[in-house]
Amino acid sequence: MKNKFRRNTFILGGISLFAVVVPFLLIKIGVIDSYTAQVITLGGVNAIMAISVNVVTGITGQLTLGQCAFQAVGAYTVMILAQDVGLPLPLAMAIGPFVAAFFGFLIGFPTLKLEGDYLAIVTLAFGEIIRVVLVNFRGITGGPNGKSFKYSFLRDSLDWGASLSYLAVIGMLVVVIILLQNFLRSSYGRAIKAVREDEIAANSNGINVFRYKMIGFVIAAFIGGIGGALYAPFLGFIKPELASFNNSINALIFVVLGGMGSITGSVIAAFVLTYLQEFLRFMANYRLLLYPVVLILVMLFRPQGLLGMKELSFVGVWDKVFAKLKTKMKKNKSEAGNE
Repeated sequence: MKNKFRRNTFILGGISLFAVVVPFLLIKIGVIDSYTAQVITLGGVNAIMAISVNVVTGITGQLTLGQCAFQAVGAYTVMILAQDVGLPLPLAMAIGPFVAAFFGFLIGFPTLKLEGDYLAIVTLAFGEIIRVVLVNFRGITGGPNGKSFKYSFLRDSLDWGASLSYLAVIGMLVVVIILLQNFLRSSYGRAIKAVREDEIAANSNGINVFRYKMIGFVIAAFIGGIGGALYAPFLGFIKPELASFNNSINALIFVVLGGMGSITGSVIAAFVLTYLQEFLRFMANYRLLLYPVVLILVMLFRPQGLLGMKELSFVGVWDKVFAKLKTKMKKNKSEAGNE
């Protein structure tokens, strides 16, 4: 058992390191140009937001329509603490997700005790409240036109900007996926999934439904805050529209296309749709028609999404590849012996 755990950890660690370090080096030496690197990095931010939505919608079983409000809270918290208060940027980026999680607790505490779609209505209202507040506090937020953030990976260092952005965002994405997958395999994660499947049955088996709903919602808000804390220094400019309903719907689309409850499915969908949106820029605003068309086609032909509720297993893929290689080598060896 221990050997299997070590082997799986080694495989996953190697794949994670490869996914982060190799593209970072390729960006640094210029093989991957800065524009492509920025698109990939933006895909990483969108993937973190897709995970945040999926934790609530796909794993906890609650509908949220304002998850990007937590991203805005995280982003503006980082900007205010680093730019106005004067805290070091890494410390401000560490505090941002906790502030978003606190807001998640404040919203979830009165709402998650109710049944039905009340959470969707409250999160929608919360997103609009955050947006309106950010628009009207011009002295702090810059108003509707937004505010420039003096700390920007892309502006401050032309040599390291794109590669540093990639390293920070994709590295954090990998950390979030690993920690979340381990959490979902724990007793807490299994309890949250039990609540999603059947609240009455979960409650009858001694699971505190409200408690585990709260845990899932606060974790999702925290992950959304991470997305905002990375978004601020990546782009170096923040607008109140970050908390808009449209942004939250885009994140929900990533989840629906990737698969409700599938973390890896949401990540893949976020990267694909982010790149597709940039690739189709020659179509101007008509490219926005692609989302509803793709969504309709998916709902018609694969309503469960790309991966459904399954996860992409890198260990399983690794085992299949090596099993095929071993079979091929044995076959070649036997053929050589017969000759």
